[in-house]
Amino acid sequence: MKKKLTIAAMGLAIAFTSFTFGGGSAYADSKMDQVIQDAKGTNYRSGGTTLEGFDCSGFTMYVFNKLGIKLPHQSGSQFKMGSSVSRDEMRPGDLVFFNTTGRGISHVGIFVGEGKFAHSSTSRGVIVSSLNENYYANRYVGAKRIMSTDAYHSVASEIPDDDNVE
Repeated sequence: MKKKLTIAAMGLAIAFTSFTFGGGSAYADSKMDQVIQDAKGTNYRSGGTTLEGFDCSGFTMYVFNKLGIKLPHQSGSQFKMGSSVSRDEMRPGDLVFFNTTGRGISHVGIFVGEGKFAHSSTSRGVIVSSLNENYYANRYVGAKRIMSTDAYHSVASEIPDDDNVE
C-alpha cells in the first residue's frame, strides 16, 4: 500500500509518496526513514545539528547519530569516509555528495531510494529531492557507503509490519 503525506513548506504543498523498491519501501518503513521523516520540514540553519535547524552535514550527522553511527560535521570530511558506490549500486542510507560552489564537496544528503535523497536545503530546509533534478544532476560528485551490510539491514531495511495487532 502506498502512503501519501502532504507537507506545507513556505506556502507550497508538496506531496510525497512512499518510494518502493525490491521487496519493500525505501521510505517510511525503516528506522532510518522514521528519523528522516521526523526531521522533514526542519528549517535550514548554518552550523545546525538539531531539530531546531540543520545545515546539510548537520542533518546527515544527526540521522546517522540516531542510528548509532558517528559522522563528522562537514560534507568534505564525510566524503572521505566509507567506500565509493556507483549510482546504479546505491541503496538507502548511502550518502550522496555535490559540488554546489565550484570549490569541491559542498553539499551532502542521504539516498532514500527511487532516485531520491533527503537533505537540508538552504532555501527549503529538510526535504526529499530527486537526483535527476537539473540542479543536483549537474552538481553530483558521487556516493559513499557508510553503513556495513549488517548495519544496513538493522536500520535502513524495512521494518516488518505486524498486521495482526489490533
